[in-house]
Amino acid sequence: MANHIRISSCIYIALCVIAFSHTETAQNRDIINPVTKTHYGFIRGTNNSGILTFKGIPYGGDTRWRRFQAPLPPAPWKDTLDATQYGEICPQEVPQQSGPFFPDERQKMRQSENCLNLNVCTPALHDGGKRPVMVYFHGGGFVSGSGNNDLYNGTRLCKRGNVVVVTVNHRLNVFGFLYLANIDKSKYAESGNVGMLDLILSLQWVRDNITEFGGDPNNVTIFGESGGGAKCATLMAMPKASGLFHKVITQSGQQVMARTIERATETANEILKLLEISIENSSSLDSVPVESLIKAGARNSFAPVKDFAALPGDPFDPVAPEISKDIPMMLGITHDETRYLIGITDTALFHLTWDNVLPALVKNSSLMGNLDRSQIIAQYKKMYPSYTASDVFFASTTASRSWRGMVIESECRGHQGGAPTYAFQLRWKSPVDGGKWKACHTLDIPLVFDNVAFGTQMTGGSVDAQSVADMMSESWISFARNGNPDNALIPHWEPFTLDKKPFMIFDTKPVLEFDPLGKEMELFQSAPYIQPGTR
Repeated sequence: MANHIRISSCIYIALCVIAFSHTETAQNRDIINPVTKTHYGFIRGTNNSGILTFKGIPYGGDTRWRRFQAPLPPAPWKDTLDATQYGEICPQEVPQQSGPFFPDERQKMRQSENCLNLNVCTPALHDGGKRPVMVYFHGGGFVSGSGNNDLYNGTRLCKRGNVVVVTVNHRLNVFGFLYLANIDKSKYAESGNVGMLDLILSLQWVRDNITEFGGDPNNVTIFGESGGGAKCATLMAMPKASGLFHKVITQSGQQVMARTIERATETANEILKLLEISIENSSSLDSVPVESLIKAGARNSFAPVKDFAALPGDPFDPVAPEISKDIPMMLGITHDETRYLIGITDTALFHLTWDNVLPALVKNSSLMGNLDRSQIIAQYKKMYPSYTASDVFFASTTASRSWRGMVIESECRGHQGGAPTYAFQLRWKSPVDGGKWKACHTLDIPLVFDNVAFGTQMTGGSVDAQSVADMMSESWISFARNGNPDNALIPHWEPFTLDKKPFMIFDTKPVLEFDPLGKEMELFQSAPYIQPGTR
C-alpha cells in the first residue's frame, strides 16, 4: 500500500511539473503574431507551436554604403517591422542544385549587401526568464552560407532546453575579408576583418536586446560548425569581442592561424588586377557591381587577417588566446570528416583501389607536408587491417586535415589552464546512400539542433539518429546553461587534460574514451600545421 502511495505521488508530481512547464507554451499558442521591441523599433514575428520566432532582424546598417568598412548599428524605424520572413544573405556564388547530402537552401534566398540581420527563437518575451542564449554562426568557411538554413531552426532546442536561439547573417568572401589597408589605411583600416566585426556587432545587439526575448545577456554561448566554429575560435582572440560571450562550442571548425598581411595583400592585388582597378584609383571599388566582385573573388581564399588591430594575433598559434582563458570551451570533430569535405566533389574517391589510392592521396593531402604518402598508407593498413583503400584515403585526410587543428586547440587550452575544456567526437554513422558518408562533416548539425526531421536527407530519420540527437542536444544545452555538458543521457564527461585527453564519443551508445586520436596524430606530428589559405 505504501509503495502504491509513493508511486501515485511521484506520478502526481511529474504531471504537475509537466503541466507547469507547458503553461508558458500554452499561453504562447494564443499569440498569433507576437510583437516586441528592440533598441531600434518594434518587430512582429510568428508563433510556431508555442515558440516565438523573429526573422531578418536588422542588427547593423546597410553595408552598401560602407563597403569594406566596419559596420554601424541600423537606423531606427517608426512602423512595426515585419520579422516573419528571413532576411537577405551576403552575395555569394550559389550552385544551381543542392548537393546530395547537406541540403543547400541558398537558391531560394535573396542576396544583398544589406545582409546584417539575425533570427531569434524564444519560448517567451520580456518575462524576465534569463534563459541561456545560444548564438549560432553558420558554416561555409568565410566565403559562403547563411544563418537561414532550416537545419539551424532553433524551435526544438527552445522547447527541449528553455533556451533562446539566435542565428546570424554577415558579410563573407570579398565583402567581409578583402584586406585593403595597405592600399588605403585611412578608409579601409579594418577591411580584412569586417566580416568578423559584423559578428561582434551582432553580439552587441544580443547584449542590448536579448532581455526582451526572455534571454540572459550575461549567459551567452557562441557555437558553430565548420567555418562557424572557425569564427568562434577567431572571436576568442579579438579584444572587441571580449565580454560579449561566456562559453564557446566549435564543431569541426578550427582557426589556429589567421591570414598574414602579406598573403591577404597578394589576394587584394590580384582582385584589383582582375577588376582593372589601379591602386591609385582604389576608391572606385565602392561602385563596382556586386556580380563583378563575386566573380573576381571566386578564385581566392578568404579568412580573418592578423592585422595587429582588430585581430592582434593568431587565435591559437602558438598559444590559446589569453583574453578567453576563463571562458569554458567545448570542441570536437566527426570521425569521417573528409567523406563529405572531399568526397562531395569527387565520387571516384569512394571506389579507390590499392593501385590508385597513392596518387589520390598525393593530390589531396597538402597538410601532410613532406611526409611519405606511401608510408602513411602502409601505416594505416597496419593499424586498420579491415580498411579498404577508400577508407585509408578518407581516414588519413580526415586526421591530417581536420583533427589536427582541433587537437592543437585543445592542447593549447590544456597548457593554458583556466576554464575547463571538453572534447568530443561524433562516431555515429549516417545510414543514407548505403552508409557511404559515415560520420562525415556536417552530420552533427541536425543532431545538435535536434532537427532530425529537417535533416532526414542526412540522418535518414531513424530511431538511432534521434537517440544521438537527444544526447548531443542535451549536452549542448547543459553546457550553455552552466558550462558543463554533463546530463543524464551520457556518461560523466571529464574535462580535457594533457595527461588523459578524454573525449566524449557520440554514438548509439556514448562512451568516454581517452586519447582516441593519439595513434593518427603520431603519424602527422612531424609535419608543420599550416591553416589552409593563411600562409
